Amino acid sequence: MSDLRSSYDVVIVGGGVVGSATAYFLASNPDFTGSVLVVEKDWTYARAATSLSSSSIRHQFSNPLNVRMSMFGTEFIRQFPELTAVDGKGDDLALHENGYLFLANDQRGSDILSRNRATQAACGAQGVLLTPREVAVRFPWLNTDDLTLASLGLAGEGWFDNTGFLYGLRAKARALGVTYIEDEVTGVTGQGGRVASVTLKSGAQVGCGALVNAAGTRGRRIAEMAGLYLPVEPRRRSLFVVDCRTPLPGRVPLTIDPTGVFFRPEGRYYLMGTVPDPDPAVDPDDFAVAHDEFEEQIWPVLAERIPAFEALKVVNSWAGHYDYCTLDHNVIVGPHPEVSNFLFANGFSGHGLQQSPAIGRGLSEWITYGGFRSLDLSPLGYARVVSNTPFLEEAII
Repeated sequence: MSDLRSSYDVVIVGGGVVGSATAYFLASNPDFTGSVLVVEKDWTYARAATSLSSSSIRHQFSNPLNVRMSMFGTEFIRQFPELTAVDGKGDDLALHENGYLFLANDQRGSDILSRNRATQAACGAQGVLLTPREVAVRFPWLNTDDLTLASLGLAGEGWFDNTGFLYGLRAKARALGVTYIEDEVTGVTGQGGRVASVTLKSGAQVGCGALVNAAGTRGRRIAEMAGLYLPVEPRRRSLFVVDCRTPLPGRVPLTIDPTGVFFRPEGRYYLMGTVPDPDPAVDPDDFAVAHDEFEEQIWPVLAERIPAFEALKVVNSWAGHYDYCTLDHNVIVGPHPEVSNFLFANGFSGHGLQQSPAIGRGLSEWITYGGFRSLDLSPLGYARVVSNTPFLEEAII
């Protein structure tokens, strides 16, 4: 802590994938010449959303902005070894481009998939709509009797090394001069309508030119320290790794049943989960696995959809958290309209890993140039919280 400065041009609260992506893009931008401090409370990242996620990325959204953010995420992941190399060495994130397969079993679901596919195609995302017969030919292990339509991503969608992503960003940011400390922000001091400094659990007070709230499920608490409201709360998501006696043949995509239950390959096993019902807010330190979700919600659906899944054995399970935006399940990004140097990166609702490159790039542009340049993220800004106007996105898992 002896090398901690008294002030930094940018203080980032949270050193997970979103905070580290922001730090990386700031430090990589030759037009940004300031200093950056990242404050992370737990360097093990054992309970970070990144570490406990399903590590997936998709282009199949209904809103063009979400499509384009994830398309940039894929591009960044593909170039990751070169972009984040330190001393000539960078890590490949082993992107498995098996695609996402969305299933519909009624007219409303079919209409949504058709509209979404048109939007995705207009953005350049590769995919195809499949009839039930075409689904059966491609994926003979799938029960298609009740299906009306399906949408399959053909490139850029799949899963990858989540912890490699986080640690690669962090290592590169540090190599470029970003300071990381293991500490916790316990107070935010304002002056003249701006954030002036943060107080750390260690007792240090650090001045800041801008503060980026990338604190995940604790983002609401950081906002409250500055006297600001943030409609974000922790929601638990339990994931289960299962063994199947009869492995599914061929290239298996991440498959989303019309009920919301999903699964994907995980090595020789399969990873699966669902949106809990009910889905209450939880304590940010509650990581108990909801085992009843597997028995009551997941297995019955998948046993019907995939006959080979009638006999499954759970070999591992864990619970992570969404920083869930209660307004519309989408990230809030950019400055507060009244406290202009307080910037949000909160409420990803499960999309933080795949959207972190676009959000980190956008925040770095805002801090450096006073506005978004590569991709206009303003529709995801705080103004919609003030006006209570949701950002519309139909493809929520």
